[in-house]
Amino acid sequence: MQYSNIIEETRPELEKAEDSFKQELAKLRSSRLSPGLVEDIEADCFGQMLPLKQLGAISAPSSRQLALQLWDKSYVEGVIKAIEAAQLGLGIRVDEKTVYLTSPPLSEETRQNLIQLLNKKKEEAFQVLRHIRDRAWKEIQEGFQRSEIREDDKFRGKDKLDELVREYRGKFEEMSKNKEAEIKG
Repeated sequence: MQYSNIIEETRPELEKAEDSFKQELAKLRSSRLSPGLVEDIEADCFGQMLPLKQLGAISAPSSRQLALQLWDKSYVEGVIKAIEAAQLGLGIRVDEKTVYLTSPPLSEETRQNLIQLLNKKKEEAFQVLRHIRDRAWKEIQEGFQRSEIREDDKFRGKDKLDELVREYRGKFEEMSKNKEAEIKG
């Protein structure tokens, strides 16, 4: 066993954490609406819960409007109930089998609440990074204790692991900074 193997096994976990964080950020409303805000909301259609992205095409005709072009008109009622239950503060208008969602301008209080929520999600993402790092470091130490990894390789592995985690932490910081700027408008 080599420390480099452990680090390479850690990279996909970090990438998965990054993808998860991107999805969480997409769900945060900002001055610009994105389909990610609503695509995973589940609606009751014929007794089955399905995400909106499976019920139709979601587009953003303007920065403050989303259009859900549903595959079937019978989905409309369940979709409206699901969107209202999500409490996103969006205006809803229906035109046949297309549901339009409009966003009022964000108030200063709403912006501050969204930034607090963003910071909370960022801290949760950092906790995930720390957990992944701690698990990989523990594996390296166990390899050293079993004499599979030399002592200097153990510390070299720790340095490489910390470098990799810092890289992902920087990516998370950058994504958060961009989202905060988007919220502030």
